Amino acid sequence: MTDNDDRYGSDVLADFTRRAPKAVLPIVEALPDLVLEEVSTDFVGSVVRIEGRMVELEDRKGRRRMFPLGPGFLFEGTPVAVRAPRTKDAHSLGRTASGSIAAPQERARVARASRIFVEGRHDAELVEKVWGSDLRGEGVVVEYLEGVDHLADVLAEFKPGPGRRVGVLVDHLVPNSKESRIADAVARGPFQDSVIVLGHPYVDVWQSVKPARLGIAAWPVVPRSIEWKHGICTAFGWPHEDQADIARAWQRILGRVSTYTDLEPELLGRVEQLIDFVTSE
Repeated sequence: MTDNDDRYGSDVLADFTRRAPKAVLPIVEALPDLVLEEVSTDFVGSVVRIEGRMVELEDRKGRRRMFPLGPGFLFEGTPVAVRAPRTKDAHSLGRTASGSIAAPQERARVARASRIFVEGRHDAELVEKVWGSDLRGEGVVVEYLEGVDHLADVLAEFKPGPGRRVGVLVDHLVPNSKESRIADAVARGPFQDSVIVLGHPYVDVWQSVKPARLGIAAWPVVPRSIEWKHGICTAFGWPHEDQADIARAWQRILGRVSTYTDLEPELLGRVEQLIDFVTSE
């Protein structure tokens, strides 16, 4: 047999060190509402937020999980690596905290004459956190009343009219309540065509935050003989000796709110109605 007739061909170990090239995973940016599946846990959810090198997903039942950015996800059934969005793209393609599509170059408009009034500082801070971008884009200013009892006086001073509408958000707007009587009086009053009073059924705006966001199944029931916020702080084991303690308690609750998905629909719908009302002219 000659050298050219080597039945085994070339050295069978010659290519032993070669490895198949690694597949390059497509990279997707974790934009708000993007639906991903985390492969090790089979958790499927939409992107809620980025925190450091972690992405938070929320499933259709409202459960949330944090996962490291990088490989280990499926997007529409395809393995992908996930990265934090670039600022420009996130701004142009993302959504505001209220779920609205963010404008490519979002700028505050000159303030409208119309206003939204809310009962207190906590209400105003919550509305700002979730709807602030939308309101600035529409030029709507939110002011707080420090209580709804003197709403009639505020309206008389403001003088609502065409092009100068007022939307009012109140707590605990349920039948036969003080708030419902005030709302009815406004609806029958001289500004009825330019003012709308809407509210949620909760004792306080704190309760409009989904209890699951605080790690509880439901908000504690507070006896009517106890001031409601003090009762809530007692149930959570938080200090409540003075207003500074109450303010800190509220900041702990507000810190659990990132987007509209953290709030109860009874509040969401009312705020959206108010925005529509004051921007419809």
